[in-house]
Amino acid sequence: MSLQTNVQGTGSPITIDRTEQVRLIGERINPRPESALAEALADGNMDPVRELAVEQVENGADLIDVNVDVDGVAKETILPAAVNAVAEEVEVPIVIDTNYEDADALEAALEVAPGTPVVNSFSMEPASLEAILPLVAKYDTAVIGLTMDESGPPDDAQTRIEFAKSLLDAAAEYDIPPEDVIIDPLALPLSSNAEIGAEILKAMEQIRDKLGNNITLGLSNISYEMPQREQINNHFLAMAIQSGLSVPIVNVGSSREAILIADLVMGRDDFAKRYLSYYRSK
Repeated sequence: MSLQTNVQGTGSPITIDRTEQVRLIGERINPRPESALAEALADGNMDPVRELAVEQVENGADLIDVNVDVDGVAKETILPAAVNAVAEEVEVPIVIDTNYEDADALEAALEVAPGTPVVNSFSMEPASLEAILPLVAKYDTAVIGLTMDESGPPDDAQTRIEFAKSLLDAAAEYDIPPEDVIIDPLALPLSSNAEIGAEILKAMEQIRDKLGNNITLGLSNISYEMPQREQINNHFLAMAIQSGLSVPIVNVGSSREAILIADLVMGRDDFAKRYLSYYRSK
């Protein structure tokens, strides 16, 4: 079983389906404290947002994540402004990345977002369910569900599966169809738990086989505080795609090649057309 999630920006709709090519969410519109992007957002300057959106799409992003969570930013104003800026520059679907404490900013962004965006995210925390799911239902969006509650992410695969089922049940109470819920089994650092990578892969396999939902993952978390992070990310990425990952959140510039190769090996690239096109363009 493989559920299809349909999303859209200002251009043509795209379908996320684990039996087809992996779709990439570009992660770079996500300001670190005291970064140039954070300073620009605090000033209401959208030029870096536009530039990052264009750069990521040119590098192969299928969706663009927009996050403005930094001190000094008026999120209710800046989040919709950033979503607008991205929509003006690129045609791909937008992932609106915020938390339940900023539900007013999320709704302001949903009011201006074109097409069918993705809300990132909700969890089994009661406050999250109450704040996020009514907006997802109201604006008819897709949504990312985090396999955690107020106690945080679990360490084992089985608890992640139980959370995934609970997320789908909670969404159904708002008439949100299961295909519109993208499950995030939550990558945690290998540096703090050597077994977490294997547990995440097990969780994805069960989501793939038992539930059929599309799966996302914030890939860079897996290599936190480790040397050669890009190599760790890309090796884990290939394993995760085999386990059911269909729409990772990545630095597209450094991960696209690994994803294209994984698709090629898994028979999702007829006559290697996409991989060869990428190789020839280098």
